[in-house]
Amino acid sequence: MRNLKPILIIMSFFVFAGCKQQNSNSTEEKTEEVSEETHPSANKASYQKAPEALKTWINARAGTGAPVHWIADGSVYEYPSGKKLFGMIGFDSSTIIWPDSPDEKITHLTRKTFAYTDPVSGEVITEYNGNEVKPIAYPYQMITYKLKDDNRIYGDVEQGVGDRVQIIESKEGIPYRKMGNTYVYNASVFLDFPLPSGKQYQAWENYDFFIHPEGSVEEPYQMSWQRYGQLPSWAGGGPAIIQLYSWRVESLDQFPSQLLDWAKKDKPQWLNPPANVEEVRKLQKGEAGDGWGR
Repeated sequence: MRNLKPILIIMSFFVFAGCKQQNSNSTEEKTEEVSEETHPSANKASYQKAPEALKTWINARAGTGAPVHWIADGSVYEYPSGKKLFGMIGFDSSTIIWPDSPDEKITHLTRKTFAYTDPVSGEVITEYNGNEVKPIAYPYQMITYKLKDDNRIYGDVEQGVGDRVQIIESKEGIPYRKMGNTYVYNASVFLDFPLPSGKQYQAWENYDFFIHPEGSVEEPYQMSWQRYGQLPSWAGGGPAIIQLYSWRVESLDQFPSQLLDWAKKDKPQWLNPPANVEEVRKLQKGEAGDGWGR
């Protein structure tokens, strides 16, 4: 997988039951409700002037300053046969920077990594048909948000390294609606850009986030993700569908044990987001090169 590939934030429907068994803490124990008065950035003009829908999105997606994690679990299917080829597990680690001025950018710093698993045993795989299997791993993505007059949230994504650093602009924005007391945010992404190999990268990805009021459900932050595109070369390169579900946790103690064991062994850096923009700039220059592969 190349570092130019788009945002991956992922999960799986069957995990919600498993998550409840593994994480027996109540909602109140897992998520401390943040009011307007207790929010760490409550005294900043950027936060004070932000509309409710933007605050809800950012607080849920990236937390209020302390790192949060979105756990993912799902499956990869051959298209059009529907044959399950692999499972997938992973997570992203995120934090947010609210600026002092409402005219400045709100910055979301994140790292994300996902491993392929055996479709039967569920174990992480490192080899497939004699080919090495590499996890998807983004050492950083930096997303800047704004809400425009068309009532959509726009998040431009900066990623890559060296002369391949690029910004994927949010052209259509993220529309949102309320279903009862639940905010639903949708991002449908159509990707079409050249790769260094000369090939064209084309894929469709769709993200649906469901943000429930605190205390109303056991998992107040949920997301469903689908992708249509080509498999990596080690898997044969044919068309496939990835379907994942995700939920947010506040600490490593709430990770599923298999995922945490894999991350500690193979991807420890990903258990925390970039500390600041300065760390992102170092990664872009290649100064923290070891983080790109392990």
